[in-house]
Amino acid sequence: MTAALRFDPIRLPEKCEQLRKEVRAFLAEEIAAGTFDPHKPNREDTDVPEFSRKVGARGWLGMTWPKKYGGQERSFLERYVVTEEMRVANAPTRRFFVADRQSGPVLLKYAPEHIKMDILPRICRGEICFAIGMSEPNSGSDLFAAKTRATKTDGGYLINGTKIWTSSAHIADYMIAIFRTSPPTKENRRHGLTQFLVKMKQPGIKVNPIGQITGQYEFNEVVFTDFFVPDDHVLGEVDGAWKQATSELAYERSGPERFLETYYVLTELVRAVGPNPDTRSAEGIGRLVAQLHTMRRMSVSVAGMLQAGKEPVVEASIVKDIGTVWEQQLPHRVRDLAAFVEETATNRETLERQLDFAIKTAPKLTIQGGTTEVLRGIIARGLGLR
Repeated sequence: MTAALRFDPIRLPEKCEQLRKEVRAFLAEEIAAGTFDPHKPNREDTDVPEFSRKVGARGWLGMTWPKKYGGQERSFLERYVVTEEMRVANAPTRRFFVADRQSGPVLLKYAPEHIKMDILPRICRGEICFAIGMSEPNSGSDLFAAKTRATKTDGGYLINGTKIWTSSAHIADYMIAIFRTSPPTKENRRHGLTQFLVKMKQPGIKVNPIGQITGQYEFNEVVFTDFFVPDDHVLGEVDGAWKQATSELAYERSGPERFLETYYVLTELVRAVGPNPDTRSAEGIGRLVAQLHTMRRMSVSVAGMLQAGKEPVVEASIVKDIGTVWEQQLPHRVRDLAAFVEETATNRETLERQLDFAIKTAPKLTIQGGTTEVLRGIIARGLGLR
């Protein structure tokens, strides 16, 4: 093995459980006020700016960041609890989630101070939205194959090319993107990629929505035509962004959002089955809950390692691989068990509506955040198998 694979046995401390109560009470208030309906994952209100500002006002965005940038200097484990409760409740987190999870940490590490002071407090207040520009046509999750060019010019770079499957680009204020500034070398295929901060809604950027079978528009194609990025929007080392991106993906791939995206069908099944399930339903639900608990323990472990300043890239990839396969298969397993639910179950209609949406949205789950095939390649290299 080229690296020791480790999942530390981490438990959430008591202060996390107190925070959990606060988040649940807040979400209950928002649901009661009609801000969102947790039983409708197919709703159109996935982008709710006012909700984002309320979450920011609670101090739950940028929680781990320094206070000078608007953060709270709290732990990754506390942030984990907030993420978990938001996901379980089906809260409308689209506007702030990517910025909070990974774009902010990238800016903290690599952005000039004046950019940190400008953008990070606005993320913490829930005011701005970020997208991630990685995948491209004909390259997908193989970031080494990126061809979108950043050509040096006076005072900055001109960007030409296309990013694709870019979540939330249609509402984003900023994008953190990887562009090719030099060709790869024979010795190092990773060479030549540079990370940039891109201000959206500017001349030279066209965002084309990509429809999904669910009827929603989440992904986008983003086309750059002589788009200018100033020098101070280069993040980190020119031609050396691969290590930066790898570190960023540890944030993206390990959280509870990587196995809870279709979780609502499991809770709805439990409601439909009721307190006295038959043997088949009890065994099926028990198996699913045991699998969920195992993934959660692994995910909490990665959060603890991030808290300790480690970069658990392989462990995060394992969580993402196992988690997205599980949440992709979950609607089909629930549908099989739901066949035995009484027609008189009070939430039968809700369960069927949720299953219809979850089965349609499931194909994207093992693609977003890195395809299963690419993840397994990363895991194999980490274990010294390739």
